Order: sequence, then C-alpha cells, then structure tokens
Amino acid sequence: MRYIFNFPDIGEGLEEGTILEWYVSKGQSVRTGDPLVKMETDKVVADIPSPRTGIVVALHGEVGEIIKVGNPLAEIEIEGGFAKEAQEEVKKEFAPDAQEKNETVVGTMEIASKNAILPSSDEGLNESKNKGENASRKALSTPAVRGMAKELGIDINKVTGSGPLGRVTKTDIENYQSASSKKQPDFDETDDVTYEPLTQIRKTIAKNMINSKQNAAHMSVFEEVEISDLMKVRDQIKIKYAERGVKLTYLSFIVKATVIALKQHRQLNSRIDMENDRMVYNKHFNIGFAVDTPAGLVVPVIRDADRLSIFEIAKRIDEISEKARQRQLTIEDMKGGSFTITNFGSIGGIFATPVINYPQAAILGVGRIMKTPVVKNDTLAVGNILPLSLSVDHRIVDGGEVTRFINKVKQYLTDPMALLME
Repeated sequence: MRYIFNFPDIGEGLEEGTILEWYVSKGQSVRTGDPLVKMETDKVVADIPSPRTGIVVALHGEVGEIIKVGNPLAEIEIEGGFAKEAQEEVKKEFAPDAQEKNETVVGTMEIASKNAILPSSDEGLNESKNKGENASRKALSTPAVRGMAKELGIDINKVTGSGPLGRVTKTDIENYQSASSKKQPDFDETDDVTYEPLTQIRKTIAKNMINSKQNAAHMSVFEEVEISDLMKVRDQIKIKYAERGVKLTYLSFIVKATVIALKQHRQLNSRIDMENDRMVYNKHFNIGFAVDTPAGLVVPVIRDADRLSIFEIAKRIDEISEKARQRQLTIEDMKGGSFTITNFGSIGGIFATPVINYPQAAILGVGRIMKTPVVKNDTLAVGNILPLSLSVDHRIVDGGEVTRFINKVKQYLTDPMALLME
C-alpha cells in the first residue's frame, strides 16, 4: 500500500511552507515519528515527522521550494490493514457519477509545547499507482476539470494535483493560472539587479504590516524618561544575575514597568471586535517582544509576565532570544501576545512610529539611551534619557488614556526599587 502524506496545517491559518532540508531520501526506511523534512512556515521552523512506518518511494519538492498546505510531501510504501478502506475511498472518488469536489486529505497535526516535532495523523491513506509510471503520465482529473484547463489554455499534465492519487482539482487549475500570471517578465540580462525569492518570514511581515495599517487607526505618542537611578540599580545587580547565568538588560525592567501599567489601564491590553460590536479585554498579560534575527523579525511572547520577577523575566528573554536566533521557536512561543514591545534602540534609533501588532491595541517602542543635559533641582546636570514611542489603535484608546499609561511606565522606570519590590 502507498500512503500519500500531504503537507498539514501546523499553525493557525497556515497556507504554505518552504522546504529547508530533507532528512530522508527515496528508498530509505522510516518509522512513525522519524523526522522527514524541515519546513519553514510563516511563524516557525519545524521538523515534520513520518506518519507511517515503511519505505519512502517519492519526495515532492526540492530544498527551497514552496509547498502549499494539502499538497503532497512524501509517499510511503507501507504494510497494514488499511487497504480495504483506501480502496473504498478511491472507488467513491472516481465513480462515473461522482461530482467534482475541492477536497484534500490533510494530516491533522499540532506543535508540541516543548519542541517542534509533530505527532502523526491517520488521514491521507490512498491506494498506490503502478510503480512503472513515469513523470510524463496523463494527469488524473474529471472531465469538468479537463474542460476548464482546456478553456484556459493550460496543459493539465503540467499541473501538480492535490487530490487523492495526485488528482488535479479545479483549485489546482486556478492556482496554476494565478502562479503563471505572477511570473516575472523577461528582463534584459544587462539590468543591474538581482532577484531573490521572498522567505516565509518576510512574506508574513509584509502581510501583517499591511493588515495592521489597513485595520487599525494608528496614533503615536513620544516621551522621554530619565533613568540614571535605573542604570545604577542595574549595575549593582547585573553581576549577581550573571553568576546565575542570566543577562540583565534594560528590557527586563521595561517589561515589568509595562505590565504594572497595563494592569491599571486595561484598554491597552485589549482588542476591538467590530463584527460583534464589543471590546475584548485580556485577563493575561502576555508581552511580545520583537527579536531581530538573520532570517527576519519575529515576536515571541513572555507569558503571564505579571507573575514573574525581574530575574524571571530576564531569564525568559535570554531563553527565547536564543531560540529565535537558532530558529527553534515553536508555535507555543509565538502565540497569545496581548501587548508588544520593540527595542529598536538596542541597534540604533531614537524615536520611531512602531506598527501595531494587530489586533493588539498598542505597541511600545524603546529608543537608544542618550547622555543628555537635564535640569535636576533647578540645576543643569548630565542625564541619561530613554526615548519611548507608543503607537495605539485610536479606535480603542483615547489620547488621555494613552498619556496616563505612558506616564505610569515612566514613573516605574524612574523608581527602579519599586519595580524590584513587585
């Protein structure tokens, strides 16, 4: 029996993934749970395991190729008692009076909370075709689909089928036509440009930014906070933290100050549900923080940050940042954020207008600390200024509430001992 394993939806609303590495080759024996392929999705890089024990007889796609959810990834020759069920499914699918259906059997999978190895699925079993078939064989499809392809001037034998046994569906024809229309036109070879395909992360960033700008009424407020006392406290305790294996950054204090302020200003820890004419207030304080990686920007989440000490927050930031740089983040690391902080000042930049991580209500931008003349007790002194940029969805938060919130964040950053007592 041949088991056709289709690329499953391993995330929330996943549409496609890019093949980064095949762990197996044609003719290799695999067991249930053995990693088959490493895929990059719009959120994580995940190893996808074999759903069956058997011999790999076909692999669909090369490294770097994009695979749509529901399209075949691998075919495995197996032994088992599923032959009768598979045969009945095939007979029903290709019966003479069968109606055209746009369906693909997709294995149901979930990301494990501690890693990106996925459990197997019992779906997707189909009867194998003759082993002697070659790549130029006639595509399987219904007369209606063949007529559609002919009308559009598409060679149906060039279309990869996503249905059972690789059957070409109407959706496959539509996707093929859409992909063909998007191909780059021919350019003069002397053009001084190079082309690189968009990564899954870059496509997701582009989609999310447009989605945020189109659906949220952005407003930004800028503030400065003098943090000389905070810097002294950090210098005093960072060595003790380092002895315990944790790097203490300013971001740890900022996360703590933000969480305390959010508890007093719940509008900024909410989202708006226009379809049902209601506000949705989050009971949890899950703080996302932007991490700059070689692959692109990702926003992992510190869950229940209100229950953590500054030491615990610093430790969590260390752990998640390292996972992000190693491209080992899981879906569990990424989901559930209720408010986001982006620390662009760690690289450079003073003020910015951060784009809201929609559908959240707000995002706090942290700029570069600057040594600046300030007035203290009517005397000119050298101060250390931390710039803050707060973007909010003005449909959710009014200007007065925005100002009260950022003032509360400033209050705690200028009084670090109060943060340590929380």
